[in-house]
Amino acid sequence: MVQSSTRRSISFLCALFALSSSILLSVVNQLPEFPDDHKQVVHKLPRSMDDAKELARVLSLYRENHYYSLLTCVSFVYIFLQTFAIPGSIFLSVVLGFLFNFYIALFVICMCSAIGATLCYLASSLIGPPLLEKYCKERITQWKSQVNKHRQHMLNYIIFLRITPFLPNWFINISSPVLDVNLKPFFIGTFLGVAPPSFVAVSAGQNIYKLTTAGDALSYSSILMLALFAILSILPVLFQNRLKSHLS
Repeated sequence: MVQSSTRRSISFLCALFALSSSILLSVVNQLPEFPDDHKQVVHKLPRSMDDAKELARVLSLYRENHYYSLLTCVSFVYIFLQTFAIPGSIFLSVVLGFLFNFYIALFVICMCSAIGATLCYLASSLIGPPLLEKYCKERITQWKSQVNKHRQHMLNYIIFLRITPFLPNWFINISSPVLDVNLKPFFIGTFLGVAPPSFVAVSAGQNIYKLTTAGDALSYSSILMLALFAILSILPVLFQNRLKSHLS
């Protein structure tokens, strides 16, 4: 019975991936016709800072005449990566920071992250339980106790988790519906929580040719900023808990 549920879930996931890929391909086809040497760059997901630099260089040649097509296409790619937990969104964030206005890039990243995470959440709510039961049972059990502790402050908790590296984003996305995390705080918490690290990535994108690795985007000041935002996200919870303890 469990094996049958797992097979159905995997089949549904493959079908969803194929459908999403076809939609993404149709969006990419709306871009201008690229020369062969540019096609090789554009049709490859950035896996390193060198890839990101090359992609930024090529796309910048088309930015003026195809601004909205580029923005739409990159947004769809970003959502696709987030939906299926495919690595590479950090480099795409840097590219967005290079190509577009700082605040536009920041908003697009936050919105695409929230939409992609929500699509992953919804997909997991349909197909996740059998797969998680088989492959992540112990980890789900461990996180369940933490979710129950913060259930009254779920928005703050999601923001905190998105800023900090304690749990990978893909795990938060697929396990949240199984642990009955409501969609509203999940979406809003993701949108707000990814803003500080995205701020760092977009800022790095404005100086992309000075970077050699993704780690170069992190300076001491940016690490301190992320830590400050993480503390601020959880402070209201700490104050409320302390107030309750004084009143009881």
